[in-house]
This record gives sequence, structure tokens and C-alpha cells, in this order.
Amino acid sequence: MTKGLRGRPREPRAWQRMLSGRRLDLLDPSPMDIEVEDIAHGLARVARWNGQTVGEHAFSVAQHSMVVEEIVAHLQPNIEPRWRLAALLHDAAEYVIGDMISPFKQALGLDYKQFEERLEGAIHVRFGLPARAPAPVKTLIKRADHACAYFEATQLAGFSAKEATELFGAPPKGYDLHIEPLTASLAQAHYIRRYHALSQAAGFATGDVALNPE
Repeated sequence: MTKGLRGRPREPRAWQRMLSGRRLDLLDPSPMDIEVEDIAHGLARVARWNGQTVGEHAFSVAQHSMVVEEIVAHLQPNIEPRWRLAALLHDAAEYVIGDMISPFKQALGLDYKQFEERLEGAIHVRFGLPARAPAPVKTLIKRADHACAYFEATQLAGFSAKEATELFGAPPKGYDLHIEPLTASLAQAHYIRRYHALSQAAGFATGDVALNPE
């Protein structure tokens, strides 16, 4: 416990101020304090693989999320737009908590997972989705997430194809990816554009952004 200006004990601060001006309570996140612009800004500046990747720019969680959404559509072409939106948002909680590598998540244990799930639920509700996606959708997104990780591992993070296959499985047939990490500003802009396209297609927003822009 810290002390205030007058030396009185006070509880540690449990909220974060976002650039939008929102104050997000990390222990009890409200959907009303979540903005896509804050998510996009944060994710575009969070590096996958703790930044241990080749190239001039880090491969951001924002760009990773867009690839995962694309792979989900490849695996299940007729999937509803709202579940493609869920795929785009699958790592959105990391705009607050960062991208912790899987071994560290395991070390932190259940409390971390509960914290992440609470924040993810608030994000879903904010953008018109059920707090918890159906199990088949979550499984599909996880499969796409692993496929994206395979490409990242082999192209950016120094893994051999054998190592990556053992950890993440083989990528889906008929899908190939050549990764060019974007600058933070471009990743942020593309993420916001993709969000609006999918939100409109799902009937959650209006606008003139096409689902599959040329």
C-alpha cells in the first residue's frame, strides 16, 4: 500500500489512463471504457516473441491479429462476420497486459488467466459480441493462431520448420504467408480499418468500408 500526498495510506492504483482519455479499471473492466482506437494503438506497439525477431520492425500483435482473422476465413470461408471480428480481437486484451510468451503465462498460473478472460469478456461486450465465444469458434481461432505462429516462428524468430511443426502443428493446406512486419503506425491504421469493415459486415456499425477492400 502506498501513501497519498498527506501521508495517508491508499490503495495501489488499479486503472490505466488511455490516450482516448478513458480510465480502464484493470480489476473490474467496464466495456464503456474500452475504445478500438486504444486497442489498435496499443497492439501496434506490442511485439510478438518479446521482440526477438529479425527485421527493422517488430512483428506487432495488431498485425498478427489481422493474419489470424485471415486464416480463420481461409479455414472456414462461410464463417459469420461476427466470428471473424472475434478472431481480430482474440488478443485485444494484450493492449493492456502485453504479449506474454506462453511459458511465462504457465508460470503465472490461473490468476493471470482469469484476469485475461475478464478483460476479454469486457472487450467482446463492448463490440457487440458474446462475452464468451462458442467453443467451436474458440477452437477455430486457436487453430488459426497456431498456424500464424508457425509462419512467425520460421520466418522471424529463428525456428526450424521441424521445431515449429512440433510446437504449433503444420500450417493449413492451401494457405501460404510471407511476413513483412509493418511499422506501428501502419499496423494501427490497418487494424482500425479492418475492425470497422468486420463490424459493419456483422451489423454492429455503419459506414462505407468494404469487407474485402481491394
